Amino acid sequence: MDEARPVGHRGLAAWQRSMSLASEIYSVTNRFPKHEIFGLTSQLRRAAVSIPSNIAEGSARNTTRELLSFVHIARGSHAELETQFEIAASLGYLGQDDRQRVMPLIAEVGRLLTAIIRALRRRIAQRAPSPSAIR
Repeated sequence: MDEARPVGHRGLAAWQRSMSLASEIYSVTNRFPKHEIFGLTSQLRRAAVSIPSNIAEGSARNTTRELLSFVHIARGSHAELETQFEIAASLGYLGQDDRQRVMPLIAEVGRLLTAIIRALRRRIAQRAPSPSAIR
């Protein structure tokens, strides 16, 4: 088992910012047409909630590899959210102010997730036994 990580999910900037992003997504989707409630509204909300949820779940796991796996899942949800947000914009469901407020937050969360993935990969690589140590 890996050594315990001193920072829980609440201390991670990616979790904090993705929580803000989820709140923003709920806010903007409240103004979507009612016929989208089971379509794009639901998809956007699920993807947005999935990001901090997977960060939290991975952080609660016992190993760095498990955390990395869950952060990869969060990164996939981020890509879904980004795509769905662009679709909503192209359909005219989002105002200019919504796009200007939310797009930078989507981009920031993506950068933070990528940074966590890189850091976790480095941590795993540093702990891996060298080929000469296996012989």
